[in-house]
Amino acid sequence: MRFAFTDDQLALRDAVRDLLADRCPPAVVHAAWASSTGLNPGLWRALGEMGVLGMLVPEALGGLGMTMTDAVLVVEEAGYAGLPDPLIEHAIVGLPLVADELASEELAALMAGESVLTVGGFNPTVPFGAVANCVAWPDGSLTRGAVIGEAVATVDGARRLVVGSMVGATGVGAGTSDSVAGALAGLLAGERGVVASAALLIGAARRCLDVTVGYVTQRQQFGVPVGSFQGLKHQLATALMELEFARPAVYRAAVSLAGAAPGTASTDGVAATLARDTSMAKAMASDAARLVARTCLQAHGAIGYTVEYDLHLWFKRIHALAADWGSAAGHRQRVGVALHLV
Repeated sequence: MRFAFTDDQLALRDAVRDLLADRCPPAVVHAAWASSTGLNPGLWRALGEMGVLGMLVPEALGGLGMTMTDAVLVVEEAGYAGLPDPLIEHAIVGLPLVADELASEELAALMAGESVLTVGGFNPTVPFGAVANCVAWPDGSLTRGAVIGEAVATVDGARRLVVGSMVGATGVGAGTSDSVAGALAGLLAGERGVVASAALLIGAARRCLDVTVGYVTQRQQFGVPVGSFQGLKHQLATALMELEFARPAVYRAAVSLAGAAPGTASTDGVAATLARDTSMAKAMASDAARLVARTCLQAHGAIGYTVEYDLHLWFKRIHALAADWGSAAGHRQRVGVALHLV
């Protein structure tokens, strides 16, 4: 068995990395955080043109027909770049859940980045509710219309949360919550969100470390770079070690999701396997990323606390994502249940 990504998967990752490096530098992320919506329309359409927004949509419907194993590296690069747009909610969770029930024109517009889909029911609030044109729900149903409600402040400036309801909306059903197919579809969608948020955490933590290593090799004290001090080296090495232990767990969870197609096992069996693998990934990624964020902030000293400096974009996103789609403590509890330890 080959325990490595394919050349095609790595090539897609590299293409997305190049696009984001060109179209999503820190200045763009800063601007998105300061804007009224947090969305960058030009960048969103560029991701659509590359096929990223439809990568988990079946080929028969015009998508790329990929699996979470293909997508996990793309999501990690989005975390590294600090992408302000709703990649998880739109491309990873929402579209695969409701694509079968969408008219071809509407699906094409969503995959092209001409409109925005978000998800509701997985979290207490509706993420990116201020810019979404429709909302997908865990039972596979879709609600069209504007999300009107109270905006909720969040530490992540690009992630605008709304507590509200759909106004002037129409809905279609793509599944029922009491059917086996509908239950499994909702299960897989939720677990995709968990794994994607873990991948975003890995990418954001990598960026924090890269920025910090660059800083400590330039910042001097007592005539030498502060990165040469043994105490700081040990802290950064420990943070990197935790991150490198978490990454394989995220990739393993993506493989589990790729193999959890409907009809391959009972819903209960799929749920137990995914609960173990996805929760392990999210718990480890959350813990590792928060350690990285703390260490990098300390290594920067006072400048790390300023909003003008880039570090805070990834630092704050890490703390938001660590709680999103379930906390580390909650996911450790799920792992214990899956292993019959609690």
